[in-house]
Amino acid sequence: MSNKYVSDFQDKDSLEQPLLVKSLTKGITQKGAPYASVVLQDKTGTIDGKMWDIKPEQEEIIQLGQVQKVSCEVLKYNNALQLRIHKIEPIDQSLIDLSEYVIASKVAKADLKEVVEDTISSIKNDNYKALIQGLFTMVGEGFYEYPAASKNHHSFLGGLATHVVGMVKLANSICELYPQLNRDLLVSGVLAHDLGKMIELSGPITTEYTLEGKLTGHISILHGRLMQIADQCGLGESEEAILLRHCILSHHGQLEYGSPVLPLVQEAEVLSFIDNLDARLNTLESALESVQPGEFTQRIFAMENRSFYKPKND
Repeated sequence: MSNKYVSDFQDKDSLEQPLLVKSLTKGITQKGAPYASVVLQDKTGTIDGKMWDIKPEQEEIIQLGQVQKVSCEVLKYNNALQLRIHKIEPIDQSLIDLSEYVIASKVAKADLKEVVEDTISSIKNDNYKALIQGLFTMVGEGFYEYPAASKNHHSFLGGLATHVVGMVKLANSICELYPQLNRDLLVSGVLAHDLGKMIELSGPITTEYTLEGKLTGHISILHGRLMQIADQCGLGESEEAILLRHCILSHHGQLEYGSPVLPLVQEAEVLSFIDNLDARLNTLESALESVQPGEFTQRIFAMENRSFYKPKND
């Protein structure tokens, strides 16, 4: 039986092949039977699977972050494909080419790096430039490997840098249209806004929340690190440090979305909009890739539980 990529799975397929175990959640049915929800992945995408009446010895075999042999059937449920998993077995990890199982950015790392470094160089205000350079020195090369989220938008290898580069391009265009904006502050906010996710999330392969991430969240994590860097640069009392801190704290745009303050300068307002725009369009791109023209996506939690239609002429 030859292996298929996740993007090629079809309803009623019967499969036995290697897949990366991305996440595992245990549950109990209404009748009290244990089951496992498993997210499996290869380089073309992820798919949810269910293992019903799972035994403790089966559960012990499932290893997060490893490629394992999965025996399953593909079913259609709520307008999305899902796996009914019969068995998961270990595989010698030394025989695995991990690049076949990790979803990576469609943009080359070298291209992402060039845009980020050029953008930092283009910041004219010395104080903003010093703060951003301090933050990027802190996070290091891992910035180009990290996802922007554990699921939803840009949840792939290099997703964080891809998200930031998309937002940089939006910011540059908006600053041309609206010259009243301070480009140095806006692009500094774009470059910095999600760097706390590198501490909030565990890494690019099995992306889970760290203890600090669960207890404090990426906004407050980054705000604390930025204050430390500002003090080290002698900029703690500068208006630039205060404005950049404000952009970070307010970039989710609304209190109910996790920002402790609302945007109160125009660059912070724009930052929250372009962050949301880039994230939503990436979420929609992923959702629409998995349906045929003339069909609706499954309900998307991050998009107010709406199902989106894919036009036939796409």
